[in-house]
Amino acid sequence: MLGPDKINYYLSLFRDITLDDLQHIIGLATPRQLSAGEIYIRPGSSQNKLAYITQGIIRVYYVKDSGEEFTVLLRWEDQFFSSYDSTLFHQPSRFTYEALEDTQLLETDFNVLMDFLDQDPRLARTKQFFLLDMLAEAMHRVESFVLLSPEERYLAFIQEKPDIIQRVPGKYLASLLGVTPVSLSRIRSRIASKPIPQHPPLPGQRD
Repeated sequence: MLGPDKINYYLSLFRDITLDDLQHIIGLATPRQLSAGEIYIRPGSSQNKLAYITQGIIRVYYVKDSGEEFTVLLRWEDQFFSSYDSTLFHQPSRFTYEALEDTQLLETDFNVLMDFLDQDPRLARTKQFFLLDMLAEAMHRVESFVLLSPEERYLAFIQEKPDIIQRVPGKYLASLLGVTPVSLSRIRSRIASKPIPQHPPLPGQRD
């Protein structure tokens, strides 16, 4: 399910777990395939799954009363996600989680995973990772709107995931960045002929 390189990576990331621990965690997961356009989580559902993306992109969006879709989050390969409303706040999801392309997941019951990690105090920091990762993602998004201009948000985003502009429609990227598609086109035009500056990651953002 995970190759040797990924296993070694997660053993280095979760320094308190052993290979046996990691193999047990992987064993809790079930592969799932989504087709492009398929809805994984619908508003009003209380799905309590934690998913890891091995291939593909998930878009999280909110539908306003006007019918307009507002993109809240994008997740891609080697990232975790869940229905944050359900796993953190025990409430039905307010958002739609959609596969933007054919997507492969490893999914596990969030409560089952937390129960396993609770069995051994040694694994407490691993449990904190899953919880804090979701909080850090939310804080990173808020901070980016406070500290960065729309152009800086775009530059930081494509530095983090350079191929995203080929894989995600511009209207979704514009919505995620808080600009109109026309404004996004202007941003792209302004930076097309000049080197892309390197922006340090915001606090909580992974390198």
